[in-house]
Amino acid sequence: MTKTACTIACLLAALFLAACGRSNNLLLGRVEAKVGPHRVVVTDCYRFSVPPPERTRDGGYRFTPCADADIRIEPSGLVVNGLSYGVVGPVDDILVDRGRVSVHPQGAVE
Repeated sequence: MTKTACTIACLLAALFLAACGRSNNLLLGRVEAKVGPHRVVVTDCYRFSVPPPERTRDGGYRFTPCADADIRIEPSGLVVNGLSYGVVGPVDDILVDRGRVSVHPQGAVE
């Protein structure tokens, strides 16, 4: 392997390692964030950087890690991509897995 090819390979490896962490795994397409008291995991989301969750005027939260995953945790319940999923517990975890939404007791989503 030439010195240039080795350098490029090392730079690519460093780029992928930098893009993989607990909050964002570019290789697996998994994004995770603490949204208020909730842990939210979104799969099939390939981003180098993810915008942080925002606090809304009504006391809820909004998290849009990908163009096709708009997650709102409102006092009235969970809304993902405009569809209501009902009330979530005060510390429930939320999983958006390839468009399917599920709510789990805290610590149940891996």
